[in-house]
Amino acid sequence: MSRAATAFAAIGVSAALLLTGCSSDPLAEQYREGSGKNYIAGDGTIAEFAPENREAPVEFSGETVDGLEFDSAEQDGKVMVVNFWYAACAPCRVEAPILQEVHEQFGEDVAFVGVNVRDQAGTAAPFEEKFGITYPSILDTDEGRVQLAFAGKVPPAAVPTTLVLDREGRVAARILGQLKDASILSTIVTGLQGEGA
Repeated sequence: MSRAATAFAAIGVSAALLLTGCSSDPLAEQYREGSGKNYIAGDGTIAEFAPENREAPVEFSGETVDGLEFDSAEQDGKVMVVNFWYAACAPCRVEAPILQEVHEQFGEDVAFVGVNVRDQAGTAAPFEEKFGITYPSILDTDEGRVQLAFAGKVPPAAVPTTLVLDREGRVAARILGQLKDASILSTIVTGLQGEGA
């Protein structure tokens, strides 16, 4: 390759990096524009399961991004939202503020927990800070215990996936791919809160 071609290539890469740096969230922007770079998307399918069709309760635990322990058994009696994510996942970045909005809507009445499937705390913590996430996230990268607990319910390539558990800890709803709107999750949660009331 000639020196001129090499120089032009270097300028092109530098310009691309500068333009990327100007964007508030380049990964999320790529996703919004339809780029599927390094990402296999869930199709946004929403599945809800009637009480008689729900499988056994799922119990799980793990260390959170801030070094604390989360145990699903301590959430007994609450509807629970479980979101599988990782920091470089573009649709995860798009849906993060939506999940936080629904978390704030229900407060302590509904348990929220993230399950980070790829990152260590040093990568996950800045994501949570950037998007104002106040609910805990389990780091599930080493042993994948939480992913194993939900085996068959969360396709491994479909991250993000959001599961909603009923008051008994059974999977009652599943959203494969990015959560598009807060009202979708709010409606599911409200319906489950009303069961048996």
